Amino acid sequence: MKCLIVQPIHAAGHALLRANGIEPVMALSPDMAQVAAQIPGCDAVITRDAGLSANAFAVADKLRVVVVHGTGHNAVDKAAANERGVMVANTPGVNARSVAELSVGLAIAAARGVVAGDTAERSGRPGFRDSASFVELSGKTALIVGWGAIGRDVGRMLDAAFGMHVLVYSPNAPDTGAFARVATLNEGLAQADFVSLHTPMRPQTRHMINATTLAQMKPGAILVNVAREGLVDEAALAQALISGRLGGAALDVYGADAPTGPLGACANVIFTPHLGATTEDALRKVAQGAAGHVVTALAGQIPPTALNPDAWGGATV
Repeated sequence: MKCLIVQPIHAAGHALLRANGIEPVMALSPDMAQVAAQIPGCDAVITRDAGLSANAFAVADKLRVVVVHGTGHNAVDKAAANERGVMVANTPGVNARSVAELSVGLAIAAARGVVAGDTAERSGRPGFRDSASFVELSGKTALIVGWGAIGRDVGRMLDAAFGMHVLVYSPNAPDTGAFARVATLNEGLAQADFVSLHTPMRPQTRHMINATTLAQMKPGAILVNVAREGLVDEAALAQALISGRLGGAALDVYGADAPTGPLGACANVIFTPHLGATTEDALRKVAQGAAGHVVTALAGQIPPTALNPDAWGGATV
C-alpha cells in the first residue's frame, strides 16, 4: 500500500506508516497537476493546506482515504471525495497547545512593543521606550472568540498566568466552564482589552472583525488572530490602527499583500508567517495523528475524525 504525502510532514509520520506496511511517497510538488500525475496507485493521501482537487480525485484509481494534516479542510474537494467513495478526515486539536502559546506570546509582544523595540535597537535609533505607551495584561479583560481546543487553552493560560478576566464568545460551545459567556460579539468587544480569534472560517464568520465591530472595541485594545485570514477585514483594521483607536494587532494569518500594504505601514502590527502549529512538538504529533488515521482507514475502519463517515456506505470495508 502507498500513501502520497502532498506536502512535507514530520519523519515520525513516515515511520508510523512504514511500521504498518504503508509506503510513504513524497509528491514532487504540491501543485495539483503534479499530484494528479503521482496519485494513481496510491491508497491514501496526506495533505496540508494544498488540499486535494477534483481533478486529482478523478484519476485516483486506488484511493480510499485523504487525511488533512491539521484542522482546516476547505481545500479538499469533499464533493469529489463523496462521489468517489473516498473517506476524508482531519487532525483537529492535536496542535492546540502550540497555537495557544503563540497567541499568548503575541499578546505580550503587542502589549509591550517587543518587535518594534527590537527593530529600533537594531537600527541604532534611540528613544523607543519613550515613544509609545505599553500595558500589562495582568488583571485586564480578555475576549476569546471561539471556544475549541485552542481557545480553551488560551483562556486558561491567560487566567492562570495573568489573572485576566476571561470572556467567551462562542455560540456553538456547549460549555465554557468557569468562564463567562457573552451573548453577542459586540458585547464582548466592548469590554475586552485583548481579543483573541480562534473560530473556524465560515460564511457567517467572514470579516466578523470589520469597521462596525472594530468601532465597538475599547480604545487601546489589542487584537490577535492566529485562526483564519478571512475573519478580519484588513482594510478596516488598518484604519482602526491608523486612527489610534486600537493599541495594536498581531496576525499569524493574513492576506498575501498585508505586510506591504497599509497594515504593514503600522508600527504596532506584528506579522508572523503562520507559525502557530510549527513547533517540533506539534508537527510530530500532527504527523503521527494523520498517519494513524491512514493506518486506521486502510485497515478498514473509520477514523474518529472522519468528515464524511458515510463515504463507505456507513460501514467498515
